[in-house]
Amino acid sequence: MTTTAGTRTVTFREAFREGLRDALAADDRVFLMGEDVGRYGGCFAVSQGLLEEFGEERVRDTPLSESAFVGAGIGAALGGTLPIVEIMTVNFAMLALDQIVNNAATLRHMSGGQFSVPLVLRIPTGPGRQLGAQHSHTLEGWFAHVPGLRVVAPATPADARGMLATALADPDPVLIFEQIALYGVSGALPADAGPVDLDRAAVRRRGTDVTVVAYGGTVAPALDAAAALAAEGVSAEVVDLRTLRPLDSPAVVDSVSRTHRLVVVDNAWRSGGPGAEVVARVAEQALDQLDAPVERVGAAEVPVPYPRHLEEAALPSVTRVVEAVRRAVG
Repeated sequence: MTTTAGTRTVTFREAFREGLRDALAADDRVFLMGEDVGRYGGCFAVSQGLLEEFGEERVRDTPLSESAFVGAGIGAALGGTLPIVEIMTVNFAMLALDQIVNNAATLRHMSGGQFSVPLVLRIPTGPGRQLGAQHSHTLEGWFAHVPGLRVVAPATPADARGMLATALADPDPVLIFEQIALYGVSGALPADAGPVDLDRAAVRRRGTDVTVVAYGGTVAPALDAAAALAAEGVSAEVVDLRTLRPLDSPAVVDSVSRTHRLVVVDNAWRSGGPGAEVVARVAEQALDQLDAPVERVGAAEVPVPYPRHLEEAALPSVTRVVEAVRRAVG
């Protein structure tokens, strides 16, 4: 970690850890639970040192049963605590789908508003680390489909640190999808970084010629592509969705209404993914604002390959984003 005037340079891993430490220190009702979050320090070292700092009551290692410990988290939330439950990687979230979709997401509705489930699920997600097809899924769109859940995807160190505080203040379940490939990446964390607004997308770069919509791990390649395009005289605006449910449609529509072109970048498979939802909403709300067909950059519709060169070929890249923008601007 390095420090400059007004900012610190931290890794995403450090930013997530700071968010956890702040939450545990601020409220005795908060506790962290999950596989290997304590003595091992987390599968990706995010919770390293927190067991020693806060003790076994606040940082709890669980058995290897996602359904069991997510269910325990739901019960703890109903009982008045504020659990942060880590699922080791997103593929293991499939083992807890019944708890997440049938219980956490529905209890407020089914109780007529009598019960809230203030549960936070931290879920490492996404490809890019040669973890094999079964550990490289991008399934945020599955959960964004479900009413009763809030689904967020931090793309900056400030959001990595600040989303947790806002999530814990939400009376309903919040799923934070943390891009695995970002954990070791460094970025600037402002000295005044605090809780993050989970209702609004963020414009990460202003532009006039084309809107590039991204979230989570695709924001960085979108920004790199925008910088490369600027050298060609193309001004790309980059919108970071931040939250997939509820989706901030007005922010996307506002940008498209100014640039009149749209490129969507998504690590998920194109069919039925979050990028498809963005395109559908623009078609519904701002079709007459488009001066060119929408371009989509997504993952190849295959199980994510293990070999590095094939994995890279299957995923969105700066080059593919640049090519999509070139097509959009003609």
